[in-house]
Amino acid sequence: MRENEMLEKEEIFSKVLRAGRRTYFFDVRSTKADDYYITITESKKFTEEDGSYHFKKHKIYLYKEDFAAFQEILTEMTDFVVSQKGEEVISERHQKDFKRESYSTEGSSTESFTDISFEDI
Repeated sequence: MRENEMLEKEEIFSKVLRAGRRTYFFDVRSTKADDYYITITESKKFTEEDGSYHFKKHKIYLYKEDFAAFQEILTEMTDFVVSQKGEEVISERHQKDFKRESYSTEGSSTESFTDISFEDI
């Protein structure tokens, strides 16, 4: 059996959550014993100065025997965050009108620049 056929066979159900530079993939997969487990993959895009980009991926494997405890702790943690800080996102990066400055002029000095006249060239 080809590798692509094996991957298609073990992937049962999938959902994707796009969140800015991050994308989360939730996949139900099948074990060799034909039982199911979940993988959660975070894929984050990094852009280089030259415009090229690459992705870093992190994957969690979650098996049925851990579902209840995982869900309980995840619910407890999300409830805690919302009760302490509310649902509004506080980070300025996530504000609708956020604009990233490409450089900062704060504390810089023009003393390092040389005045050049085009007549000198």
